[in-house]
Amino acid sequence: MEPLLQGDEEARIPLKLSRQAIWFFAHAVFAIGSWLALMALGYALNPSGISQLVILLLWFAVTLIRQDEMAALVWLVGLIWLLIISLWILDMPTGPNACLRCDATEKLMRTFFSLPQPSGLIDNDGPFLGTWPAAALVGYSIGARMALKKKS
Repeated sequence: MEPLLQGDEEARIPLKLSRQAIWFFAHAVFAIGSWLALMALGYALNPSGISQLVILLLWFAVTLIRQDEMAALVWLVGLIWLLIISLWILDMPTGPNACLRCDATEKLMRTFFSLPQPSGLIDNDGPFLGTWPAAALVGYSIGARMALKKKS
């Protein structure tokens, strides 16, 4: 009877892994989609009155919809996204109005954070394309982790 139980356990492992993978990607899509919806809502109401940071903080509440272990791992997608955008930015040529004579660190800082001024690369959309989606995914993970702690 013991080998039957062991075989049954082995049959459940692929089902569990596929379910985890599906929920991981579903949470990533849901996180980005809800962040975009909150950003659109914030800009539709009053862009000068609502800062992106307030939207990001309100966004922690989104993770309370479905409390799942996989939601707490979505920060990995944010990190990978930030690395992909960073590589894209580092491969861009510099020139007048496009971070002329910038080194790699300055290119990234000026593109992602507009410090001390925007770099001019990717039409000054670095925070919108790189920083905020990555921060939203990390924030989703933090909110999910806090929700899981409250649940247990």
